[in-house]
Amino acid sequence: MATFTKELSIRWSDLDPNYHVRHSVYYDFGAQHRIEILEQFGLTMKDMQKEWIGPILFREECVFRKEIKRDSKVFINTKIGKMKPDASRWTIVHELTNENNELYATITVDGAWMDLKLRKLANPLPQIAIDVMHKMPKTADFVTQ
Repeated sequence: MATFTKELSIRWSDLDPNYHVRHSVYYDFGAQHRIEILEQFGLTMKDMQKEWIGPILFREECVFRKEIKRDSKVFINTKIGKMKPDASRWTIVHELTNENNELYATITVDGAWMDLKLRKLANPLPQIAIDVMHKMPKTADFVTQ
């Protein structure tokens, strides 16, 4: 199964008073990685502006398993867990792991695409977005919604 994995840098500002990564930083890692994977597969921010679309979230959840400290090696990988055939709605799963593939946390988001002119769900979705979403790596238990 293809993956999209990246090593993350932990900044001083990511830490809380307990000297581990603040809970909200995990969500920031996921948001950044989602944009990077879209760009990697051919849907840039510029393309989204041109098409007047943007991703929106209905739900975002993080399950924390192990603390991340300032000197931790952290890798994030991103896959699609569920998606409608027209790519209009989807579930994306991010796993944060260490160099031994031990799980720090799992972030799961449910989302869709918004038409930025009409301020409602995009229908139909531009073909570039459909194509890119279908190129993205899928989880082992991927399902079509």
